[in-house]
Amino acid sequence: MAKRVSADRWLFTVTLVLIFVGLVMVFSASAVMAKERYGSGYFFLLRQLGWTAAGLLIMVLAMRIDYRRYKHPAIIFSLLGLTTLLLVAVFLVDRAHHTHRWIHWGLMSFQPSEMAKPALLLFLAFFLENRTRAMDDWRNTVLPAVVPMLVFVGLIVLQPDLGTAITCAAITACVLFAAGIKLRYLGYGVLGSLLPLYFLVFHVAYRRARILAFLDPYADPQGRGFHIIQSLIAVSTGGLTGVGLMEGKQKLFYLPEPHTDFIFAVTAEELGLVGSLVIVSLFAVFLWRGLDTAIRTQDIFGRLLALGITSMIVVQAFINISVVLGLMPTKGIPLPFVSYGGSSLFFALASVGVLLNISKQAE
Repeated sequence: MAKRVSADRWLFTVTLVLIFVGLVMVFSASAVMAKERYGSGYFFLLRQLGWTAAGLLIMVLAMRIDYRRYKHPAIIFSLLGLTTLLLVAVFLVDRAHHTHRWIHWGLMSFQPSEMAKPALLLFLAFFLENRTRAMDDWRNTVLPAVVPMLVFVGLIVLQPDLGTAITCAAITACVLFAAGIKLRYLGYGVLGSLLPLYFLVFHVAYRRARILAFLDPYADPQGRGFHIIQSLIAVSTGGLTGVGLMEGKQKLFYLPEPHTDFIFAVTAEELGLVGSLVIVSLFAVFLWRGLDTAIRTQDIFGRLLALGITSMIVVQAFINISVVLGLMPTKGIPLPFVSYGGSSLFFALASVGVLLNISKQAE
């Protein structure tokens, strides 16, 4: 079958629609708070527009670059080295919101942990391309494949940012599964993570409080359960068609970070079940077209990279929506393309640009 002459139109269109929805909802969710804090209701919207322009530019450029050009040791290991350096550098700058997650350059803020996700995917696709028949070799294949992930996860946990660390581990597992790893190795990985997770969750006060809030938010409705209760109120208030754009009440200093982590709750309140299902459907289409691209790609490097990028976007969307609906403990994972956040949006769009190029090359 002949190669396509253009990138996957479904993927391209879905991405643009999600970005547009994101811009509208970021303004709706943040206008009052931005006016209160910064004197302008457009503060967050204008910053998001700037990152959107930069992200769309890098996406278009990535669409035009043959993805096989990234398959070079100098590119892969330089990217891993740079990412590691930036993840270490965050500890040398002042804390922001009691964490070491950001590097600030004037008016810009950069979150290196967002760069870690595509860096991991490129490495895994490169490293595993010629090792899919040796996925049972834990010493020469499995262990070297997971070492960069373990380094990144360790540094991200120290920031601290357990949610992003778990996301990195999850997308690594997706790529390893696609490459043909034996399920018992994934099982060993899960078992090996239980003890560290126990100490990271139950021996850290605010994380333990999140688990207790998840299990029974109404046990402390004015304390640890307040945020998830407000999220559920927002979702239930929306009904079928919502209370109307800009008319939501829960974003008015009830929901924490309504323009980032809980933007789906604002969407559910203002656009209702219909609007929520539209967003979920858009991510379902993204999953469908991403998997289709991976299946049609004959090149193993491209196949693993396509599946990794698809899983990166969809896993984050799944976690974010699950948290808003009270199906998972709060993790601080943004909704891709929709939540406010420059680093997240920029690297997501750059990754989608690569995915679109793969779809263009697929047979």
